[in-house]
This record gives sequence, C-alpha cells and structure tokens, in this order.
Amino acid sequence: MSIKVAIRHFTSYKYDKHITLSPQVIRLRPAAHSRTMIKGYSLKILPEKHFINWQQDPFGNYLARIVFPEKVNEFVIDVEVIADMVVINPFDFFVEEYAVHYPFEYDEALQKNLVPYLEVTEKGPLLMELTEKASDLLRKDSITQDFLVKLNQMLYREISYNIRMEPGIQSCEETLTLKSGSCRDTAWLFVQLLRHFGLAARFASGYLVQLRPDIKSLDGPSGPEQDFTDLHAWTEVYLPGAGWVGLDPTSGLFAGEGHIPLACTPDAQSAAPISGMAEPAETEFHFENTITRIEEKPRVTKPFSDEQWDDIMALGDRVDEEFAANGVRLTMGGEPTFVSVDNNEAPEWNSAADGEHKRRLSNILFHKLKDEYGSGALMQYGQGKWYPGEPLPRWKLACYWRKDGIALWNNDALMADLSKDYGLTAKNAKKFMRTLATELHVDSKNINPTHEDPFYFLWEETKTPVNVDPLKVDLKSSLERQKLAELLNTGLNEPVGFVVPIRWDWDKNNWQSCKWSFRREHLFLVPGNSPVGLRLPLDSVQHTDPNELEELPERDLFADVDALPEGEELIPKTGARFNNSKVIFKTALVVEVRQGKLFVFFPPTSYFEHYLFLVNAVERTAEKLKMPVLIEGYDPPSDKRVTKMMITPDPGVIEVNIHPAASWRELAHNYDILYKKAAESKLATEKFNIDGRHTGTGGGNHVTLGGQVPADSPLLRRPDILRSFITFWQHHPCLSYLFSTQFIGPTSQAPRVDEGRVETLYELEIAFQQIPEYNENEMPFWLVDRIFRHFLTDITGNTHRSEFCIDKLYSPDSSSGRLGILEFRGFDMPPHYRMSMVQFLLIRTLLAWFWKTPYNHKLVRWGTELHDRFLLPHYCYKDMVEVVDSLRNAGYGFDISWFEPFFSFRFPFLGELQVDDINIEIKMAIEPWHVLGEEMSSTGTARFVDSSLERIQVKITGLTDSRYTFLCNGLKIPLKSTGVQGEYIAGVRYRAWQPPSALHPTIGIDTPLVFDLFDTWTQKSVAACQYHVSHPGGRSYDTFPVNSYEAEARIISRFFDFGHSVNLVEPAVAQQTAGGRFVTKMNILPQYVITNEVVSPDYPYTMDLRRYKNAKNL
Repeated sequence: MSIKVAIRHFTSYKYDKHITLSPQVIRLRPAAHSRTMIKGYSLKILPEKHFINWQQDPFGNYLARIVFPEKVNEFVIDVEVIADMVVINPFDFFVEEYAVHYPFEYDEALQKNLVPYLEVTEKGPLLMELTEKASDLLRKDSITQDFLVKLNQMLYREISYNIRMEPGIQSCEETLTLKSGSCRDTAWLFVQLLRHFGLAARFASGYLVQLRPDIKSLDGPSGPEQDFTDLHAWTEVYLPGAGWVGLDPTSGLFAGEGHIPLACTPDAQSAAPISGMAEPAETEFHFENTITRIEEKPRVTKPFSDEQWDDIMALGDRVDEEFAANGVRLTMGGEPTFVSVDNNEAPEWNSAADGEHKRRLSNILFHKLKDEYGSGALMQYGQGKWYPGEPLPRWKLACYWRKDGIALWNNDALMADLSKDYGLTAKNAKKFMRTLATELHVDSKNINPTHEDPFYFLWEETKTPVNVDPLKVDLKSSLERQKLAELLNTGLNEPVGFVVPIRWDWDKNNWQSCKWSFRREHLFLVPGNSPVGLRLPLDSVQHTDPNELEELPERDLFADVDALPEGEELIPKTGARFNNSKVIFKTALVVEVRQGKLFVFFPPTSYFEHYLFLVNAVERTAEKLKMPVLIEGYDPPSDKRVTKMMITPDPGVIEVNIHPAASWRELAHNYDILYKKAAESKLATEKFNIDGRHTGTGGGNHVTLGGQVPADSPLLRRPDILRSFITFWQHHPCLSYLFSTQFIGPTSQAPRVDEGRVETLYELEIAFQQIPEYNENEMPFWLVDRIFRHFLTDITGNTHRSEFCIDKLYSPDSSSGRLGILEFRGFDMPPHYRMSMVQFLLIRTLLAWFWKTPYNHKLVRWGTELHDRFLLPHYCYKDMVEVVDSLRNAGYGFDISWFEPFFSFRFPFLGELQVDDINIEIKMAIEPWHVLGEEMSSTGTARFVDSSLERIQVKITGLTDSRYTFLCNGLKIPLKSTGVQGEYIAGVRYRAWQPPSALHPTIGIDTPLVFDLFDTWTQKSVAACQYHVSHPGGRSYDTFPVNSYEAEARIISRFFDFGHSVNLVEPAVAQQTAGGRFVTKMNILPQYVITNEVVSPDYPYTMDLRRYKNAKNL
C-alpha cells in the first residue's frame, strides 16, 4: 500500500553584505525518468525579485536558471516534492538476449549513443588494482545481474561511508587510499569501475527517502528508526533491453522507490544540485531536509493508529464490564494458523500436512509458548488426526497447565527437547522402565522387551531391487523401505522398547498389572514407523472374555469435582505385594529410545488424576536417573481444572489451538505473545500468490466461544444467542465474506446457512421457533444440539464444515464433544494480531448486545444477490456500515474505520485513473470457486477446484451518465448508480487463465482488460487503463514473492493508466426513408464497434465476459 510523502529541502545563504550573483543553475526537480510517482513539485526562490527559466540539459534533466537583476544579501531555495512511495522491484527488468551474460558488447548503434557514458577518465594504480580484484568475481557465462550485484556489494564492503561537507568529489585514488568517502565519492568510483569493464555508466544525484518500517526485520537491518530524507548520489548502468538500472554502492543495494533522481549525467560535476558564482563575502549557510507523511492508507503492517487502538481496547474493557454485570461467563479462544517465512515453496507449506521443516518450526514455537504462557507446564507429544490417503497419523504437540497454578511438571531440565540427540540407547530405556516400575509399584516381571518382526523384514528385504542397497536410506522411498534400512543398520535382534501392562484399579486405588504371553514367546511389533505404543500386537495377547473387562468410565464434565492432588497425594498408596491381575487387559505403558531420545508412551486413562499420577512417577524416575524424557501416547482425559494449548499440522499450515481466555485483556495478551513468538520462530501469518495478491495463511483463524466449564457456556445457557448469531450473519453477508479465506461458497470450509440447499432457510425458521425466549424456562443442554445439528452443515452433511460449528457444543457422541463450545469457522488468518483482536471484539460486542436484546427476525432470501452484489467491495462496505450502525445504536462505540485494514486486505487496490473530474478506481473483488465433478488423477479419483475466474470492481465518480460510456474490451459495462450523484459501480467477471479442467474449459481467457472512457459526444475514447493478469512484459513468475514488497510490486506492474482502444464507434443506427433504409458507412480505418451490454437478470451487478462471447457467436 502506497504512502504519500512531502519532501522538504530548504537551503539558505546569508551574506554579510549585498553581493552580485551570477546566473544560478538549480537541479532540484525530479527527472522525467523517475520511476517514483511525483504528485507535486514546488520551487520557491528568495529574493522574490528574480527571473526563472526552465530548460532541459542535453541529458534530459530539468534545470532552473535563476537570474538576479540586483545585488542580494541572501539566497534561499525552498523545494517541496510530493511523492507516492509505491514499492518498485529494482530487479523487474529484462535484458536483451546477447546481454544476459557478461561480458557482452553493445551493438554498434547503441555504442555510438553511449559514447559519453563509456569514457574512462581515471586509470590510477589503486583503481586498476580494484578492477583486477573485481575481475575475480567473473565466472564463465556470468549472469549480468549477478555480476553487478557482486560489484555493488564489493564496493559496499571496501569503502566505508562518511559525511563529507567539503565541496567537490574525491578522485578514485583518494577514495581508495582513504577507503572511505561520501555517497558521491563512492558513486563516482563505481562509475569509473563499470566503464573499465566496458559498461556504460552515469552519475545520479537525487533524493534518498527511507521510511521507518512498521515491523522490524528478524535477520537483517530493519532500516531507520525515523523517516529520513537527504540529498544522495548513486550510479546507473545501461543494460540493453532494460535501460538505465540504478545501483547504490553506499548501501550495496539496487535503487528502488526511495531513490528519486534529480540529475543523471556522464560527469559528476554536471549533476551538482546548485552551480553558479558569487561575489566574495562572509556566508552563513543553512540547509534542512525533512519528510512528512501526508497520506497513509490502512495497511496490514500498521492497521490502526495509537488513538484507534486505545479506543478498541477501551471498548473491549467496557464489554467485559457488561459481561461481569450480566453473568455471561464467557471464555474465548481460537485456532490461528501459520506458515513458514523462508520455505514457502515446499509442499508442507502449501498442500502437504507434514514435513521435516514444519516439525522443526512447530517444536521451536512450542517451547517458546510454553515458557511464555505459564510455569510448570506438561509437554506432551501425542497422536493427531489420521486422514485417508496419509501413511501415518499426524502428530500433535500439547501443553497442559493446572488452573490452580501448581506445576504439572516441576523440573524443565528433565523435559527433553525433540530437536536434540541425547545419545541414549535401549539399555537406558530398560533401566528407565525398571525404575519406573518400582515407582509405580508394578511387578517388573511383567515387563516385556519389544522386537521388530525379523520374518517380515527378511521378506521385505527380498523385495528390494538387485541394484538397490537396502542399507542406504532414501528419503524419497516408502516408509517401509526407510524402516528396513534403519533396522539393517542397527540389528533386528536389539530390543526396540519395553512395555508393561498397567491400568488403574478402582477398588485399591493404585496401579495394576498383568503378564502378557505370546505364541512366539517374544513380543514382536506390528511393522511400521510409528511409536512402539501404537504398534503393539494386541490381537496376539492372551484372549480375555469381553464381559470380564472393565469399561473405562468417562468423567462427566458437568459434575462437580474436588481440587487436583498435589505433593504427597500424587503417590498412590500401595501394599507390600504387587497388584497383579488375573484378568488380561490390553492397556500398557511403553518406554523406548528413538534417535537418542527417551520416549514414555502413556496408556489411556479415565480420569486426569490417574494421568497425573503417571506424570509424577515419570518425573521422579527421570530425576533419579538424570534422564530427560519426552511424554507421548494417549491424551490426558478432558478436565475443567486443566488448561490446554496445542500445535497440530494441517495442509499447508500449522494450527495453534490457543487456550481460552476469560477476559478481553487476557485474550489480547495471549494473541500478542502468540504472534510475536511465531515471528521469532520464522513463522508468518500471511502468504502471497504468484501474482502478488496478499492473502491469509489459508488455514483459517477460527474463533471459539465457551465457558470456564461446559455448564457455564453462554451458548448452552442461552440457546437464543446462537439463533441471534445465525440470523445476524445471515442478514449481513459482509460478515461471511470480508473475513473469509479465498475459497467461499457452498463447498468451502465454512459455507453460510443459505449457500447450498434452497429450502434450508424455510426449515431453519421452523427450528428457530423451538427455541424459548431468554426469560422463559431453561431448556436442556442436549436440545440445542438436536435443534441445530442438521442445519449447521455443508451440503454433504459434514457438521464440522460449517460457518457455525457445534461439534463441541453438546455432541451426543462422547463427553469430549460436550464442551459447550461454538466455533466460528468463517475467519481467515489476519496478518496482524490487532486485526485478530478487532474480529474478536466484534463477536464479543455482538454477544453482549444479544445477551440483553436477542436478535430474532425473519431470514432474508438473498438469492443470487449473495454472490453478485455482496462480493463487490462497495456493497460489502455498505453492509459493514449497517453492522457498525446497529452496534452504535445499541450503545457500543464501534467505528467503521476499524475495518478499513480488512477491506484493503480482502479487496486489494489495483490502480486508478484520473481524467479531469472523473476518477476511475479498480479493485479486486471476490469470486467463488466451483468444485467440479469427479475426475481421474495420478492419485486416484479427485474433484478439482475451478479458480480460473476472477472478478474486479470498477468504481467511477464524477461521471455524466448521459455523455460517457464505460467499456471493457470494447464491451459496454452496465453501471449501477450508488445513489450518490455521478458515482457508479460495476463488477467484471473474466476468465484469468484456462486450465484443462474447468467449469467451461472451452472458453478462452479475457485478459488483458482494457477499460475505455468513451465520450459519446465526440465519439472518442478520452482515457483508458489496462489491467493484466500476468506480467505484461512476459516475465512469467514461477516462484512466490519473497516478501510484501515484491508482492506489491508485482501487482503494480500489471496496471497501466494508459492504452485506450483506437477507432471505437457506437453501433450504426439504421435510418428509415420512404424508399427503404440506408446506413452511413465510411471505410477509412478499421473500426471496432462497441457491443451493447448483456444484462443478466440473475447477476445484474456483474458483467460476465463469458456471456459476451456467447452473444458474439450467436
């Protein structure tokens, strides 16, 4: 997003007497070739009595020649430049094929034009030595750009920068002798060095603008602490095809938008900002350079001003006060997602759920959050979800804290780090298991060593190709092949781990064990790569009548419970004899060593107290043996006395299930820490498409509402709250689309209730009638789930994929689904944590309002308007204004400006065109993606998503509708008035690319889009702009942008505010006469007839270019 700045350059000379000044030449006007957009320029000279003539020198630089007819006692130059600091990618250029590699020679005609820029004027020994050193940077077929980067960096390292107030420029020998110089000295040295290599170079003088970054860099210089500007000098080299390319040896960087050229000449003396003579006199000299930001649009790196943020926090506090006064008892959490900063091309950060890099960064973040969110946390490495097509279950990192503040794990040094190798072996595992058995008072005779099945792996080895060495691990081979290679290196006869069957004895209140035996005598594991605890051959254990086995009871999360045990209470009382069971059960504790780390696999337990007993025993054992451990296996049972935070992998992202907060300030604190620690872990909250479009992570930022305990949940105690949320969201589609991911619609991850089945709203209104008003008798908790379960689903019936997910509200399936939690799934990950907080504040404020005044109204039948009008930024914004007005009328001081960063993020600005009083603005709009029918792919049957359509919004202000027509590719756009005089809106849907599998695979692409403002009075296109989907110069990007600057530059490079269509004419009108009819026709130049609009009754706000193609073919 651009920032408009005012550069003020003030220079004054005060003399002790009146003197005569010769004509003064001032070179302080931005050059015509400046890539930074100059919006305004002012030059004021004192004394006022002077003559000024503007001219251009032989090199195209602007000169102001000032003549003073009388003697003066002062000379003041006051310059102000208004510049639009839009990001420029300095590497966005082509070079001719013959100049791609250095060395090359300019062609004869070009060589003649560049003669002044090839002149070598210095050949001192130090310069020649530097040239020799620079020659070492050359390699065979060196790419020209790479060579220039190396030269630029070499000078940056060799010559230190100092501020030199003396006039003139040092010679190259002086600069190399001192190994220091001002910017102009280093720039001139670089000019001469480039010319020695046969490259045309010129000296550039101009303004340098550096703006303070919103976010500091983690692994490089962050830039200035304050906005800065000054006169500066750099070098420009001429590359065939690219033209003049700026290089700044003072910083070692290429010139970007912050380099505003004033004068570029072959010789440094000709680029002096001011030149002329003066009569000798005592002179008082003063100069000042300042920069002021005069226009800043909301941007995701700084979404709110300090004043706005104070207002946001104050409103959050006020809502909290209402919650306390009204007994709402709300807790709020979420599921933010993150992607890698550095490795964004890898499958694990785009489509795959797992990957080595993802595991490493997740572990780093896991440890950082554990230390920040509390002390005495228990870290557990558990099993996550297992989806079809994935070879293994996903992993899960979980962190647990006791709400009473007592430590679950006391000594952090005994909790191993997943990224370290402690050099432990199976012998250490055996010793640990025997000691742990003693701590648990379990018979050590029941311990079984576990082995890999040799017969299976011998058979597996026979399948290995003759020319493949099974001892060499191939990371691309199957998991079985990798496991085989690992075992052949370590030996099949070595025990893998140790297992002891245990379960809680409810009668004796201690641990009970039993003796497992096997037909093959030893315990051979099920083949695989998972932990030993997941590969136990339970079917081979002695058979037990199911009627003799005790079922594991589930704790009722709504029941009252005592405080968790602590201290000595964590050691169950035992008798003198071991508690061995005659009944064979199949829950077991496992100890194994993997990659030098000791893992303890916990069995399933019924109550959290039992899990806590095991944890305490493991820590005591680790303390005795001085062995750090990692705890894995089954999760501890859900318990309202414990807080949990998790990190899990999802396709393309990692997801953090952040623990719920009971207050607004706690929630803000938690998210502030999360965003900061994620950034420190090299994890980002944003992604960039190939075309530069800025998006969220794509994994969502789901919001959860609940209570400290399930029975406190506002959604269970007041079911009308859920009805209010559903109704309000249905009334205001902007809430579904402004915060969503790119993928919206009935087949998305969070479809609206009115997307998909036509009859849903009718049936939902009947369901709403079953909900009593808030002042009536309370309804049973289970009824909430029964009423809404079959409405809050996607079109396949999946209850999890819904805008309002009630999977964990009061599920009939298990107690783990009866948590009183409502999940808002229609939120994508915002780039800044303060934007997340505004989303949360919106939901909290609506809840406070609905708690006092339920929102109970008829549902709206939007029909096709839903995917027509509300997908355009103008109407989405108007809808959000209505939302804000509703909250303000209810007494909550929301401000529509708080949502401007979201609109800038969701509907990126593409470009604008100003023609007299008419302004034309182009913004990206939203386009739903269709899920196609089943097709065969390399992995089996698949359903592809058609993302080949895009939509933009055209907004025109100051238009006289009776005179002007607005065209897209020669087609008349049906404009809709916004109700404001002269303001019109239209959406344009177009085919951006043509994949082999699409909804309409035979329709070609529509780009570039050429927009013409056609004057019907003069029959001419008076102005135009163009929007390209891909780089107009043919640079087909095959990598993602490295950061937001490159992404912004990619978008800007695809918009031009020129390029009108030539010789457009309106359709000829037939003239009827008595003898027949005739049409006036002139065949002078080819004419392009404007096609009248094809207005769709279903989508009147959007012009679909595909329909025009059909109309032409009729």
